[in-house]
Amino acid sequence: MTTIVPRWEWRTFARRLPLGAGDFGDATPSAPAESDEVYFLSGAPASVKIRDDLVDIKVLREVDEDGLERWEPVLKRPFPLEPTDLAAVLEALGIAGRSASDGPVSREAFQAIVDADPGIRTVAVHKRRVRYTIHGCMAERSEIEAGGRTTLTIAVESTDRAAVLSAVESLGLRDFLNTSYPAGLSALLADAPARFAVIDVGSNSIKFNVGEVEPDGSFRTVVDRAEVTRLGEGVAHGGAITEAALDRSLVAIEGMVDEAKRDGVKAIAAVGTEALRQATNQAEVLAAVKARTGIRIEVIPGTEEGRLAWLAVKSGAGLVDGIVVAFDTGGGSSQFTFGEGLRVDEQFSVPVGAVRFTERFGLDRAVSAAAVDEARAAIAADFDRLDGRPVPSLLVGMGGAITNITAVKHGLATYDPSVVQGTVLDRAEIDRQIELYRSRDADGRRTIVGLQPKRAEVILAGACIVRTVMEKLSMDSLIVSDRGLRHGLGVERFSVREAAG
Repeated sequence: MTTIVPRWEWRTFARRLPLGAGDFGDATPSAPAESDEVYFLSGAPASVKIRDDLVDIKVLREVDEDGLERWEPVLKRPFPLEPTDLAAVLEALGIAGRSASDGPVSREAFQAIVDADPGIRTVAVHKRRVRYTIHGCMAERSEIEAGGRTTLTIAVESTDRAAVLSAVESLGLRDFLNTSYPAGLSALLADAPARFAVIDVGSNSIKFNVGEVEPDGSFRTVVDRAEVTRLGEGVAHGGAITEAALDRSLVAIEGMVDEAKRDGVKAIAAVGTEALRQATNQAEVLAAVKARTGIRIEVIPGTEEGRLAWLAVKSGAGLVDGIVVAFDTGGGSSQFTFGEGLRVDEQFSVPVGAVRFTERFGLDRAVSAAAVDEARAAIAADFDRLDGRPVPSLLVGMGGAITNITAVKHGLATYDPSVVQGTVLDRAEIDRQIELYRSRDADGRRTIVGLQPKRAEVILAGACIVRTVMEKLSMDSLIVSDRGLRHGLGVERFSVREAAG
């Protein structure tokens, strides 16, 4: 008698996969196998299908902290079904007690029982699958057709959960959410669009973007928002992220992950920037996020942050003649990229951010003009890498400080990215807003139309940073990009190709 061993399973469904994802490399494929199967979708935590005239049931027993699912095979029987087997199938479908039988049940009779329940959908599926061995796991790539639609599914299975995680990582699919066969089929039949989410955990705010892949492979934004949590508050002084800042950030990230799942995303990529780069308790913070949300944050270097921001600018603005400088200023650091056309010539990150200078100079309250001058002098000293450079043809600014300054310029009571994108900010407007913020405390700033209330404490420092960059590069104006790191990461991680390609 064969011993039934539950296995840890991971699976994703996608009509098109990101570039480089799902690549089996030099692994040896099995001979392709094709089959026609029938699945019964009921919403119950079980997979019920018929293949080769055998009823096959697997029941979901456990979901671990990494989202892996442990499925246990509980039945594989030919027709006609004995009464006890029929009872097991109906229980797996969630309709136990609805029908009974005193004798064996044919396939036709079983189908009639299922068809009588409006909560169950019968789906004919054609599969063409190839198997590999990856990190000791069975890995399968299948092309499936159901309901006139086609998709690709990649699965990894093993009794060793750590090996499954390693195999998924090696396939470039670590950001993808585990999707069971019944859930994947349901999404395919509903013709649900491919959606992907990005979470950018910054020093001052956490940004969240959900993009929907269009037929040409481009992205349409579904959700794009930010929550100010000030994760980096105090990091410059004590080196550790505080419990209060972590709690605020955990609430925000958990809400974003839940929203992404409700929106049906296939994958969530999350990165951390300056606050997490500098925090002495980085490991503890990352572990807390993982335990609370199931999401792993990748802490990226400043140069990578700048490169992704550049990618976002280029994907949104296209090519410009001459030298282009793109800068992204956040709560803990500012990233700069210098380039021409598609070529990147130089990238660097400077630990100059709005949170850091707000704390250092007390810019969260009304201050004297002399205090602002002192802060700007310190910012200028820290931006010495900008000294002596040729004047660029175009300066592009992004980040929460710049988009808030732009919203204030336009008086946007409700943020509108289509208005913000491409706005020209000149020195006179930045100077006007510096004076506006300098003369008010945080509560007074919160009354300013266009300013995000939670950014009231740090907006003066942010405006000083923007103004200093313009002066250092001898630019009278800059172009605002509403697109930032999160958009660049989405383009890089989730640019897609045809599944069959």
